[in-house]
Amino acid sequence: MRIAAIQATPVILDAEASVSKALRLLGEAAGQGVKLAVFPETFIPLYPSGVWAYQAARFDGFDEMWTRLWDNSVDVPGPQIDRFIKACAEHDIYCVLGVNERESARPGSLYNTMILLGPEGLLWKHRKLMPTMHERLFHGVGYGQDLNVIETPVGRVGGLICWENRMPLARYAVYRQGVQIWAAPTADDSDGWISTMSHIAIESGAFVVSAPQYIPRSAFPDDFPVQLPDDGQALGRGGAAIFEPLQGRAIAGPLYDQEGIVVADVDLGRSLTAKRIFDVVGHYSREDVLYPPAPTNHAPEGPAFWPRTRPLLGN
Repeated sequence: MRIAAIQATPVILDAEASVSKALRLLGEAAGQGVKLAVFPETFIPLYPSGVWAYQAARFDGFDEMWTRLWDNSVDVPGPQIDRFIKACAEHDIYCVLGVNERESARPGSLYNTMILLGPEGLLWKHRKLMPTMHERLFHGVGYGQDLNVIETPVGRVGGLICWENRMPLARYAVYRQGVQIWAAPTADDSDGWISTMSHIAIESGAFVVSAPQYIPRSAFPDDFPVQLPDDGQALGRGGAAIFEPLQGRAIAGPLYDQEGIVVADVDLGRSLTAKRIFDVVGHYSREDVLYPPAPTNHAPEGPAFWPRTRPLLGN
């Protein structure tokens, strides 16, 4: 089976154009025989980079910036998502898509969201549990009930968004559900991120698909509300890659400093082999020693001195 990480630049702050570009790339991937494609974090309509998020928060452009981001974010489900479902059915392909999600019926909050789509429709939606640093200027927090793994014809698909992948208990909640293909939409283009992805491939026993954005400064429209420093460096250089579960090797990529579709042929039987050797939620697990089993909302109690519900101060 062939899977892919799509490394691309969104049409910044233009939801409809970004959707159209993503659909074109999805068709290109399907034309290469891809059965599951992973898009970058918040591909529609852009990732709120630390550089301009910090500047925007300090200057008058922030309100305009946030409003334009809201106007070009998507409802899930919604009409833009329906276009992806139609394309998945047309091309017989599954995709994981990163979006800035809004709730038009309840305006006010945006979420960093990944969704799994297929010919059957919208299969899964996960909101990032904890926005990272500057992301908190834009995104609300997620919740544990959507830390799920979804059974599909192309395998058991799950994953986390960007630095959520460095939250050990969140990873473990996904591992416990038998994940085979781990989707990791991201904005991290560092060498350390590659090490994180390699580690998760070994730890999970799953194939890991890391899909970052490539963001050159030339991609920003002339009327972008924040003045960006022109140092000649891309805000995101990419690094899309796919990792195998036995040794954590990159079997495709990483790809830097350009747009592209990183493709690998995988045998899900290798996931079973990896877990036969090292199964962190089975024969190589000691949940009885380390902490109680996670309840249905995937929020383990932890040590006894970490009560789930803390009393209010002064009570």
